[in-house]
Amino acid sequence: MASDPQDYDFTPSTGPIDIRASTVLPADRRNIELKTADGLTLVGEFAAPLDGEPKATLITLHPLPTHGGFMDSHLFRKASFRLPALAGIAVLRFNTRGTCSPRGCSEGTFDGGGAERLDVEAAVRWAVDQGLKNIWLVGWSFGTELCLKYGASDPVAEHIEGAVLISPPLHRADDADLDTWAASGLPLTVLVPELDDYLRPPAAQERFAAIPQAVVTPVDGAKHLWVGEKYAARALNEIVEVVLPGQAAPLPVQWEGEAATAS
Repeated sequence: MASDPQDYDFTPSTGPIDIRASTVLPADRRNIELKTADGLTLVGEFAAPLDGEPKATLITLHPLPTHGGFMDSHLFRKASFRLPALAGIAVLRFNTRGTCSPRGCSEGTFDGGGAERLDVEAAVRWAVDQGLKNIWLVGWSFGTELCLKYGASDPVAEHIEGAVLISPPLHRADDADLDTWAASGLPLTVLVPELDDYLRPPAAQERFAAIPQAVVTPVDGAKHLWVGEKYAARALNEIVEVVLPGQAAPLPVQWEGEAATAS
C-alpha cells in the first residue's frame, strides 16, 4: 500500500517551535511515478514549496538498498520535510529498481549500480519534463556511486548543475568515472565524515584530486550514517549552500506556523 504524502496532521503553532528530527513543514507533496527506458515503474515523492517556483531541485539517490537504503533514508526524508519551506528547494525522492519503502515498491531487481543508470536518467527526465530548473543530484553512499558513474555524461549531464556526494565509498565508481566527471567541468561537492566506515577525509582528498573542481569537505565527528540532528542539520546546510550560495543557509532552527510530526 502506498503512503499518502498528505496524511500529515498539520496544526498551527502558538509561537516559534524547535525544528526536530520528525518535524514536517508545509509543502506541496505528491506521490509520483518514474518510467525507465527499459519499461519499469519507479515510485517516489516530490515535495515543492507552496508558494512560487522552486529555486532549486534536488534529485536524491539513496544508500544501498541491500543494506536498508531507500527513499526514506533519514537525511533525504528530513530534506523533504524542511527544504521546501525553509529554502524554497524542491526535493525528489524515489526508490531505485527493486527497492521498497512505505511509499511502495519500485519494479525490477537491484542491479548493483548497472541498470540503475536508467533510474537516474528517468528521474532527471521527469524533472526536466516538469520544467524544473537548477537541478542537482544529491547522492548518499551507494547513491554517490550512481552520481559519479552517470551524472557527468549525457543525457544526465546536460540537464544538471552539479552534484553533492555524501559519504562516498568509491566502491563501484572507478578512476575512469572520476576522469569523466573531471572532463565535464560540473561542480562537485563531497561531504566526508571524519569517522566514515569506508572513505575518510585524507583518502578522499587523495582520490578526488583527480577532479580539479571537486570540493572535499571533512565533517568532524560525523559517521557514515550521519546519525543525530547535529550532523543531519550540517548536511542539509552544506547542500543548501551549494545549490543556493549565500541565499538560504544556515537554515532556521525554529519555525512559526503550521507543522506536523512524522511517525
